[in-house]
Amino acid sequence: MHLLHQRGPLHDLPDTPQAYDAVLADVTEQALARLADQDGSLEHPDADDDIGDTSLGITSLLALAWQRTKDPRLPDAVRRSLAFHLRERVYTEDNPGYPNLTVRNSGLPYARYVLEAGAHPIGDWPSTVWALLQAVNVLDTAEGLVDDAQRAGLTEVAHGYWRWLTEATFFNPQEAGNQAIGCVVGGLMLAAHLPREQGEPVRRRALDLYARKIRAHRVRDRGALLPPEHGGAYDNNYGPISLSFLAQAHRVSGEEMFAEDGDALAHYLDARLTGGGFDNGGPRYSEQHSAFESVLGLRYFGARIGADLGRYRGDSRWARHAVKADGGVDGHFAWMLVWQIQDTTPWHREPSTAPARHQLRADTVSVAFDDHMTPAVVEAAGTYYLPAAVNRQHGFGPVTDGFLLTRPMGEVRVRDLSADGLTAKLVTKPVVGRDHVLRHVRSLYVTDGTRLWLTVAVERLDGTPYLLAGLPYAADDGDRVRRTATGKVAAAGELRLTHPESAGPEYFDTREARTQEQAAFALAADPRGYGNPDEGWRHLVSSSALEADPAPGAPDGLHVFAVRYGEEGRYAPEFEHTAKGLTVRTEAFTATIGEPAGDAHGEPELLLHG
Repeated sequence: MHLLHQRGPLHDLPDTPQAYDAVLADVTEQALARLADQDGSLEHPDADDDIGDTSLGITSLLALAWQRTKDPRLPDAVRRSLAFHLRERVYTEDNPGYPNLTVRNSGLPYARYVLEAGAHPIGDWPSTVWALLQAVNVLDTAEGLVDDAQRAGLTEVAHGYWRWLTEATFFNPQEAGNQAIGCVVGGLMLAAHLPREQGEPVRRRALDLYARKIRAHRVRDRGALLPPEHGGAYDNNYGPISLSFLAQAHRVSGEEMFAEDGDALAHYLDARLTGGGFDNGGPRYSEQHSAFESVLGLRYFGARIGADLGRYRGDSRWARHAVKADGGVDGHFAWMLVWQIQDTTPWHREPSTAPARHQLRADTVSVAFDDHMTPAVVEAAGTYYLPAAVNRQHGFGPVTDGFLLTRPMGEVRVRDLSADGLTAKLVTKPVVGRDHVLRHVRSLYVTDGTRLWLTVAVERLDGTPYLLAGLPYAADDGDRVRRTATGKVAAAGELRLTHPESAGPEYFDTREARTQEQAAFALAADPRGYGNPDEGWRHLVSSSALEADPAPGAPDGLHVFAVRYGEEGRYAPEFEHTAKGLTVRTEAFTATIGEPAGDAHGEPELLLHG
């Protein structure tokens, strides 16, 4: 079973002017065929939601195509479709049931998520943001295509959209960072098309909204401040879309705060993303990935920070524009395709070489760490491992008496080191178990780019402890990611792949076809599309799990666990306790892990050589 949305890396999409002209040529032919059957509408015949902006979106693509090709069929198509939007898709009467108005009966124009009055008004705010963006793109590209009256009418409607978004309703009522930043971008672009006495207040208002309503409310995760998304810090579908909005905001305004915030989000994404481009997690979607909507931000900020963000796996079914089930073009998100074509920033394809606190990466091996420096995903030999669950506790780490020793009780310290073709990260974490005894879990991650060695040392534990070493979840098929229940793993002690003994939504068995996202939504408090899958997944009681017994030969007073990812077969490391700490000898390296107290400043000490 393949994951629906985890497909090829986005930097693999053709990225030349000729490729974009071919996309626009296809849009042109589909649009002209629709105009022959519909009275100026460019909407897909099956469209029923996300509809208020879609015809105008295709109009913007036709205007851009005319700029590039001067196809003589396009001026009439642009004028007719623009007239349709202004005549049929601009609403000025309040939508019955819309809950977020601050001014009733304002008479200001807005776009509807669905056309039927009162049917689904909650989506009108983002639909109006999208309509504003489609409108300003038409204004940017329609010079010589439309007459003064039609242009003035569109400008007036666009200004009205802005006023409805910022005066007649609460700002960002869905707490969705991508929508909010998109609204700001719309205001910045609109300002250039208004007389100065109108445009400058719009520009100031857009910058003020970003500073007060978005930037001031960023959420911290993994050391970064991020625009909140649907109540969470980051969503792997919408986060890269926010990055694209930040790129466009910086392109059109030149304001440094957009670059600074985009750089921060880009560094965060680079750290949480595996080398193979896999990512999961979010308050709106767990595994659904955007596609062309992410390209602008990943490309623009990847070049700025010197990282290969284009490895992010997108949904290639939306490789260039939004589509319906039959593959037909839909104008939703057309503004992003316009900006993607207009921006000529090249992809940065080389990985960043700077160590990142929340990531270890070398060639085909990577570990992304969460806020507590516990692995959020491990990648080795094309397999992706998620944190396993035991007794409602999730992570990688020692388990004693059913208690997982991963949650820190104090500062988590990290040491990065490279030597002899090896890359290593030592994480020292103070933890407290059920017995209230403070212990120090020292986790050493070492990779040669094809294999990953994990060595975990902790003060000796009672009972029969074991290492929770991950949930084999997905495998890389090159251009697709599929579900899996196996991986190449070896351990110094006995290694087991266990599965939940109970059935039900709170138990995740890798032998089943269910995806992580499906399981997470089943456990979420609200219906799919509104529930928080991250919150739902936290309700997981237990999962399939790799369990490794303590390694033989550990020094007195310590339990040591040793696992190797990426290669099966015999694994027999040796251990020695010296004055410098715990020395670990494997077939590929020798490492000495310093004592928990660290150096004179309490920082971890590590020696490594091949």
